[in-house]
Amino acid sequence: MEAAPSAHETIVVVTGGDPVSVDERAKVPDAAFVVAADSGIEHAQALGLPVHVAVGDFDSVHPAALARAEAAGAAIERHPAAKDATDLELALDVALAHRPRRVVVLGGHGGRLDHLLANATLLASPAYDEVEVVAHLGGATVTVVRSEAAVHGAVGELVSLLAIHGAATGVRTEGLLYPLRREDLRPGSTRGVSNELVAPTATVALDAGVLLVVQPGQLGTHHLHVDPSRSTP
Repeated sequence: MEAAPSAHETIVVVTGGDPVSVDERAKVPDAAFVVAADSGIEHAQALGLPVHVAVGDFDSVHPAALARAEAAGAAIERHPAAKDATDLELALDVALAHRPRRVVVLGGHGGRLDHLLANATLLASPAYDEVEVVAHLGGATVTVVRSEAAVHGAVGELVSLLAIHGAATGVRTEGLLYPLRREDLRPGSTRGVSNELVAPTATVALDAGVLLVVQPGQLGTHHLHVDPSRSTP
């Protein structure tokens, strides 16, 4: 019988798209297991990250970068160009097979709205409900919240809470300018958009459902002018 994959505390998935800022390197734990999706190989190499598994159809990675990864010992998982999943989904499935506690996605949005939306909704897929998922995409941070999560950033940083795949019920927050106290957020509602941090760390919790907590990497202005005791934007 084939042995089960070994567990890794954190697995980093590096995607393609726009180049990844070197500042993202600090968000990668030392000795993390790295899965690169297609041209994410080049981004991983630019950040000085070892690629343990490379996956995709490899239609956008430079052949020399792929060859370097293979020569360095990366396992290569090739898929046909005509496939039923994006390279990111394939990479996330590889990560999940290693039974991590946490998955960190690094990448750029690549300028395509359809890919950006598909990738954002993918992060909240029920397939990954047993792991913590956070993504740093093109300067924005997306944290998937299924029960409770901490959100870190500068005071005043914008934070939006978006329900996905159904209603998020019993949502409550601490450390945000406009607190939510067991409120329900529904897909398509803008109720949770453009909140702001009033502390370096905030917490977001809910009773049921899934939230995408999006930090676009910009500062808001409401915290400078609004009484934080108010609960309605």
